[in-house]
Amino acid sequence: MATLRELKGRIGSVASSQKITGAMKMISSAKMHKAEQSLRRLQPFRGQIEQVIGNILGSDTPFTSPLMEEREVKKITILVFGSDDGLCGAYNVNIFKLLVTRVNELREKFGKNIAVEILPIGKKMQKAVSRIAAGNITLRTIDGIDSKTTGLGVKKFVDLLRDAFVAGDTDRVDYLYMNFRSVSRQRPVFGQFLPVTTQAFYAEGVRPSNRPYIFEPDAASIFNAALPMLLLAVMQDIFTENRASEQAARVMAMQSANDNATKLLEQLQLEYNKLRQQSITTELLDILGGQVK
Repeated sequence: MATLRELKGRIGSVASSQKITGAMKMISSAKMHKAEQSLRRLQPFRGQIEQVIGNILGSDTPFTSPLMEEREVKKITILVFGSDDGLCGAYNVNIFKLLVTRVNELREKFGKNIAVEILPIGKKMQKAVSRIAAGNITLRTIDGIDSKTTGLGVKKFVDLLRDAFVAGDTDRVDYLYMNFRSVSRQRPVFGQFLPVTTQAFYAEGVRPSNRPYIFEPDAASIFNAALPMLLLAVMQDIFTENRASEQAARVMAMQSANDNATKLLEQLQLEYNKLRQQSITTELLDILGGQVK
């Protein structure tokens, strides 16, 4: 049975932990709202690019791009987005489980001999993916690219993926990340990044326009200039949503830890009060019995 001193020490320790989890919850909440604001700021740029491509899709002008070239799939690159930091509950574990399922599905579709290159974003995800990297499943990391990458870093990453696809180093690029809906709701999203398909345009929100347009210098040139911009906008959204989802998961994890600490404090305080009352009662009985030493 614990002594009064031990219980008092445990109460102090749990109370300190509760303060830490409360502070981390507030910090994560602020970072999540910042990521939400970044998402809203990205929408006008993406909307304009989608409108330009929609105008081209609505015209009868032929267009093509090396980024739309579909070929026999011998090697697939999978981008899987996780976190660099911990204390976000089962966030990384859930994504990793979905990744394993996705890899198995692709091997069933294209054959077990297909080369699968996994490019994890985030130190925690890198550690998880290293457990399945064997045989024709390889792990690749890129210096300077992590879950906190923004701006020019994202552009560098997209350029690298685009160049690898055009050069034939990979035949397809897929992605897996958590789509941010709300603090308590995130859903996994699988998608194909390269090659870009016409169906992918509609999935990304591009709508063809019925208005007649005159393209200068020509529709094909404009399309080849706008398509990389759309890919950049999509990747910026993915990085930002991943950050928002990570912070949302951390908010929920810290809230759960805070609630557990509150319950534990109540139990410890009750046990402490009972033990203290028992000690006082014993002392009173000793005094009344004349057995005080």
